[in-house]
Parts: sequence; C-alpha cells; structure tokens
Amino acid sequence: MMSAPPLSSRPRTLAGGMRAAGAMALALLLASCSALGLSKDESSQGGSTGQADPSIAAAAPEGLKDFYSQKIVWEPCEDNLQCAKVKVPVDYAKPDGDTIELAAVKIASTGDKKQGSLLVNPGGPGASGYDFVRDAGNSNFSEAVRANYDLVGFDPRGVKRSAPVTCLTDRERDEARAKVYTPETDAGLAVLRADNKAIAAKCAEQTGAVLGHIDTVSAAKDLDVLRAVLNDSKLNYMGFSYGTFLGSTYASLFPNNVGRMVLDGAIDPSLSAEELTLGQARAFEKALRAYVEHCLGEEGCPLSGTADDGLQQIRDLINSVIQTPRTAKDGRLVGGNVFVSGIVVPLYANESWPALTQALDAAMKGDVSPMLRLADLGANRSPNGKYTSNTALAFSAINCLDYPTSSDPAAMRAEEQRLREASPTLGYFFAYGGANCADWPYKNIRTPSAVKYSGSAAIVVVGTTGDPATPVEWASELRKQLGNASLLTFKGEGHTAYGRSNTCITSAVDKYLVDGKEPADNTVC
Repeated sequence: MMSAPPLSSRPRTLAGGMRAAGAMALALLLASCSALGLSKDESSQGGSTGQADPSIAAAAPEGLKDFYSQKIVWEPCEDNLQCAKVKVPVDYAKPDGDTIELAAVKIASTGDKKQGSLLVNPGGPGASGYDFVRDAGNSNFSEAVRANYDLVGFDPRGVKRSAPVTCLTDRERDEARAKVYTPETDAGLAVLRADNKAIAAKCAEQTGAVLGHIDTVSAAKDLDVLRAVLNDSKLNYMGFSYGTFLGSTYASLFPNNVGRMVLDGAIDPSLSAEELTLGQARAFEKALRAYVEHCLGEEGCPLSGTADDGLQQIRDLINSVIQTPRTAKDGRLVGGNVFVSGIVVPLYANESWPALTQALDAAMKGDVSPMLRLADLGANRSPNGKYTSNTALAFSAINCLDYPTSSDPAAMRAEEQRLREASPTLGYFFAYGGANCADWPYKNIRTPSAVKYSGSAAIVVVGTTGDPATPVEWASELRKQLGNASLLTFKGEGHTAYGRSNTCITSAVDKYLVDGKEPADNTVC
C-alpha cells in the first residue's frame, strides 16, 4: 500500500514494489534493452484464432460461459509480437452488464512440446504486464521456461491499455509531483485532503464506473477468464511483487485451477495498509544502509566515515533540499519529496546502486538533475515530459479498493512517529497514506485477512533477504498461510529474485515450472 498522496508528491512506495518501474526502469537507464521478437514461424503468420476447449468453457462459473468460451484472436503487433484483446465483465456480479477489454501480448514458446501458457504480472498494482513481457520477457526468463511456455503478459483492469484509470494531463501530473505538502500541520493536511479530493473527482469523471471495479478480486477473476481462453485447464503463473497478491487471491478463489504458480517478492495479505507501510519503511531503511556500506567501499563514493556517518550525510542532504528546493537543468523545481523518490528507485536493484552514487555525488555538488531523472524513471516520465503509463494513478485507485485506511489526523500523526522511529532517513516520506483514499469516490471492498488455499498443486513462494519493497518476512508468512507451498529464499539485495539473482534461484524455479518439481521447503540460495 502506498503511503503517499496520489501521483507521488511523496515517494511512490509500493506494497510489493513495482518491478517494471523500479529495477527494470533503472536497467533502461544503465543499459539499453534489445527488442523482443517471436519465432520466425509465428511472426510470419497473420492473425491466429484460438477457440477455448469446450470442457474448459463448460466449467465456467455461472453466468460467465460466454466470456470463458470466447475466441482469442492473436494479431501481429509491435516488435513482431502477437497481441490480443479479451472481453470481461466490468462487474462480475452483473455479467450481463457492461464489459471491458484486457490487452494481452504473447511471446511464443521456442520448443516443440509446449506445456501451455505462463501468465505474468510484474507488480504494482498498476504495472503493465504487457510492457514487461514485451521489454523483458526474453531476458528475464530462462531458455528452458521459454521453450516450454508461451509467455503471456497482460494489463490488468485499470492499467494502461485495459480500461485505464485516467485522471490528469501530463502537465498536471508534473505539477502534482512537484507540489510539497506539510501534512504534519493542520493547514497542510487540509491542503493535501483538498488536492486529493479534486484529483479523485477527475478520476471518477474521466474513468467512469469501471473505477469502482478495478480491485484485486475482480482482477483475479479476469485471470481465470484468461486461463480459459488460452486453452489451459490449469493456470500457470509467475507473479512478482504485487503480482504475488494477485496470485494468492486467485489461489483462494480458484484452488482447483492452480497449476504451477511462482510468487516472487511476496506480500502478506493479512497485513493492514499501516502494517505494510511500516514494514516497507523499515526495509527501505535497511536497504539504504546496505547501499551506504557498499558505497563506502567503492572508489568515488561521495559519502565518508562509517555507515552511520554516511546515512547522516544523506539525511542532511535531504533536509537541505527540503529547506531550499533546487532547480534542475530542465528548469523544474526539485523539493524533498521528489528528491527522496530519486533515492528510493535505485534501491529496488543493487545493480542500480552506481546510478544512485552518481546522483548523490552530483547533488552534493549542487546538481539535482540526475536525482530528478531517477525520480522520473520511477514515475514513468520520459525526458520529453510525456508519461508512458498510468501506473501511479492505477496504483492509488486499486489500493483504495483493496485496503481500508484511517484518515484521522491523530492516527496518521501517531503513525508518522512510528515510521520515523523505524526509518530515521525515509520514514516521514511514508506517512499520511490515510489521506490517499479519504475522499475516494468508491469505498474499499476488502478487509485484509490471511489467504486460504485448498488446492492440491504446490505453490512456490520466493523471498529476498534484502528486499526493500517486500520484506523477506512477508514471504515466510505467505508460505505458512498457503499451506501447500514451499519457500525459496535468495540471500541478497534488491527487489524479487528470479531473473536477477543467481543460478540457484533460476534452477530451482525452472525445475518447478518445467518439470513440476518444487524446491525443498526453506531452501536458501
């Protein structure tokens, strides 16, 4: 759950982070990614049509047979991929009512004996699975997995191409991100509430009634429709970060339809918004300390002394920017909130720590432009001022439906104190999340609780000891709640493990996805 006003006027912290806009965005900054393509056979074809297996459609929940039996038409699209649209009801309680379309993209299996489709969600909520598979499918997944599965990415409802949450122009988003609030004062909190209320009204007006139905339970039901139209009797699924919450929700709703499911960077569904925020604040502070310790051992590090000294130097720098916002080379003003956003983004992947070192060094010399660029990457803002996704908008909208929050001023200020104690450097910037949804046009429809899973297929849960966005403890708790699951732990830094850690993790996950052999419970890599 994000502990910040909509549109990241504070750092956009994430309940499970956002793999696509965190580590992946930094990868684009530090090294360009190659375009993804299909096999020659598939890319040379025209549109291909698939009819759902009659036995799969026959098992559709009541009132949903037409959705489960629809034809999926794959057409050649960008970068020689195959793209399709899948129709789902806006409201599953009223399947005869309005419908929306989900955008999907496919990288075809490279092998001769395909086991089915592997649906992928990179996190958020609000991250585009379409973009993730398009941009990182071939590089993020091993040859063994790509030989056995069609990789299928999709934009969940409310995200980018799938009935997207729409609220503000690019210019308005720039203005919202740049605005500085002081919610610790009564006047500042009133301004924050007023701005949030105005943004919420624009979201409701521009998005329409679907805004009240982009919750995770509805998205999990969409997953089952996708499974059916892809002709898979079981759902094979890889969820990163928030994608683990979507996956565990699916497992609780459709236990008998679970195939091979990997939940990497796990969220504990029993935690409240406030508990998630506190856990993240503590984990990001831990990750920042790990970065500082690493930096101090590297040539060119702008920090000095002990780790405590280095952290204090960063706090002093943040405070100086809060007191006197600085102007970047493009003319934009950088205050404390945007500056801290720039610090947070590279903490998602230790491969990106050099970018943080460069940005800190420049800021200490008076140039905040590199730090602003990091913040822009996290917000999916291009240098030309265009925002390439609606992730921040969808993030707030989905979380407002998924989590109840308190907007009581006394409660939020008490939470601020707890966050400051848990995270002396970053904790304040996680506070006042209760103001996000106080005036949202739709009330939350979920109460946090432990997930219940009764399926016979074992699920693999993956955690990372130094994960800043999804603390490793959450993976252990999710594994306990699922029951029929095994826990795989990567001993390292950064958010999530598969595709960015080591051969031990890759081998364990691949053996499970390809051969159905789950790793021994409590395996540590």
